[in-house]
Amino acid sequence: MSTETEDGHDDHGHHLPAVEDWPRGFGEASWWPFVTALGAAGIYIGVALWIIGDAISPLVGPVAVAGSVGLFLVGIYGWLYHAFITKFWSRETSEHGHASLRWGMIAFLGSELATFGALFSYYFYFRAGAEWTLPETTPDLISSLILANTAILIASSFTLHWAHVALRNDDRTNFVRGMGLTILFAVVFLGGQAFEYFEFIGEYGFTWTQGVYSSAFFGLTGLHGLHVGLGAVILGIVFVRALYGQYSAERHLSVSTASMYWHFVDAVWIFLVVALYVGAGQA
Repeated sequence: MSTETEDGHDDHGHHLPAVEDWPRGFGEASWWPFVTALGAAGIYIGVALWIIGDAISPLVGPVAVAGSVGLFLVGIYGWLYHAFITKFWSRETSEHGHASLRWGMIAFLGSELATFGALFSYYFYFRAGAEWTLPETTPDLISSLILANTAILIASSFTLHWAHVALRNDDRTNFVRGMGLTILFAVVFLGGQAFEYFEFIGEYGFTWTQGVYSSAFFGLTGLHGLHVGLGAVILGIVFVRALYGQYSAERHLSVSTASMYWHFVDAVWIFLVVALYVGAGQA
């Protein structure tokens, strides 16, 4: 027997959302969070397979990581697109819905904090040991590159805040400019990190297989770089929507949640620099 939803649509007795209904928002039944979670879990599994690749096949790990990253990004895109973009102009502004989404982002950031916390705990546990040493191939950790990259990421938080304030003041021109600068800074930061990896591995022979510090270094900086890349994608979606005029001084929820994520990523980087770069250099 068919039942009718609150929107007046006949759901034809579906117990799960039909394909055409995937999903219309965070507060409705949706497959996208599940798809995103599968992709995230696959990344960890892929990294594990990569590490033990010699026992299986050297290609299994990289292929699993690449496929999982793709699935994760598809899930994030579908989730954000249908939650924030479709039905945008027809939906009523709901304070309850806004609060739910903000608390959802806070819960997500809590899980991210737990992930980074576990890796930092691993590092600090071994760092406190009496036999702690840095690999002989460890390069100069406090370089002009890392200082510039840190300054760029901190600046991106200021440009994003500037953009958000401009939007709330109904200044759409500076909002778009601020978003564009923030994305540019994110791309430059990722380029700087890639160059650092190239220099450390190619010139100094410093790789993730040379002990606790090297594995912690590449694990934490690589995980953070993945988060910066994801943040750049999210900000890119916000930027495209801004170009289409889909924000106003009253309607900017996705800008707020994206800002929360980006400021979290910046804060993690500052702690990471203090612990991995400055702290390790004191060994």
